[in-house]
Amino acid sequence: MTETFRLPDAAWIAAAPVARALALIDGGGEEARVVGGAARNALMGLPPSDIDIATTAVPDEVMRRAAAAGLKAVPTGVEHGTVTLVVDGRPFEITTLREDVETFGRKAKVAFGRDWKLDAERRDFTMNALSITRDGVVHDYVGGVADLNARRVRFIGDPARRIAEDYLRILRFFRFHACYAHGAPDAAGLHACIVARDGLRMLSRERVRAELMKLLTAPFAVPTLAVMAETGFIELLLGGVPLLASCANMVKVEAAAAVAPDPVRRLAALGTLIVEDADRLWHKLRLFNVEHERLTSMADRWWRTSPTIGAGGARALLYRLGPAHYVDRVLLAWTRSPHGAADPAWHDLATLPSRWTAPRFTLQAADLMSRGVARGPALGVALHAAEDAWIAAGFPLDKAALDTIADGAAARARVL
Repeated sequence: MTETFRLPDAAWIAAAPVARALALIDGGGEEARVVGGAARNALMGLPPSDIDIATTAVPDEVMRRAAAAGLKAVPTGVEHGTVTLVVDGRPFEITTLREDVETFGRKAKVAFGRDWKLDAERRDFTMNALSITRDGVVHDYVGGVADLNARRVRFIGDPARRIAEDYLRILRFFRFHACYAHGAPDAAGLHACIVARDGLRMLSRERVRAELMKLLTAPFAVPTLAVMAETGFIELLLGGVPLLASCANMVKVEAAAAVAPDPVRRLAALGTLIVEDADRLWHKLRLFNVEHERLTSMADRWWRTSPTIGAGGARALLYRLGPAHYVDRVLLAWTRSPHGAADPAWHDLATLPSRWTAPRFTLQAADLMSRGVARGPALGVALHAAEDAWIAAGFPLDKAALDTIADGAAARARVL
């Protein structure tokens, strides 16, 4: 049964440039509506995300109208019916309504259509199938409003069929549950995901990574990950046993240290104990090199990090790692400590970068060469030894202390 009602507050639709984009396509025998995440968020009282628009107009007509209005339109996915319209510097994806002709995963054959109900029924979840006209009228063809009110993620129609059309919908089911749902996952949807679990092996690692990273920072990530662990999904995705307690603690210590939720940091808590685990996740999820570097840094001897290293040890660690890697390492170690997120000593350790900035080591190779150290491997060894001595001395910056350190490093190098 189709449900329609007017939004109590549709000011965001009437505001430029959204109103201008809708007005361009809505009219002259064609219709346009806001769909997807923006429609869902509007009904949940959340700020609209990227605003996507669906229309009965075919791509050529959208391009023609944009050109006539002097607006930029880019055929970013025209074979799928998508044109990106730029209005006042803001991009909008405009997609023609579609109907399935044949369904076999992401290579499904579709045809452009004009039936809003059929277009809604081919989407993944009921909460993502809502559409809103430019005068603020909501159209619900699949019970999405009721599911939103119940905070329930539910597949449209037969869950098994929806999943067979694209196995990534398994991960999207969990991700949307972690973002919006309360309580246990929809039973029919969860059962269908479990039955089709091996279909995840057919997905590209890049697509899996993208969904998992979004899930890790969702509001209800921890209980959702617990369900995924119980049903075998986490081991399949990560190739190892999940460390759920560490991941749950990471959420707490991030909040305690007032740092933003971070998916790579949470992935480290969930899936790494040693450096080899970071390598495994790098290949398993095809992580970016910078993500792999962070995982490696966190996993590298995290167990040596605790408040017992003292102020000098903490400053030495911060100097060697840099602020970002330092916070990563300390927070990971904190998650595996017997002390909770309220522990003041761990809090002081984690927040050291806000109170102290590491100075620059100013001794150079020339300072040692002037003291008789020849060019070659011994010079590099001596410079590293001087830096170690400088750190151990508490980072002195006065000339006398630096000269003493240089003299000592040079003397040892000459002996060697």
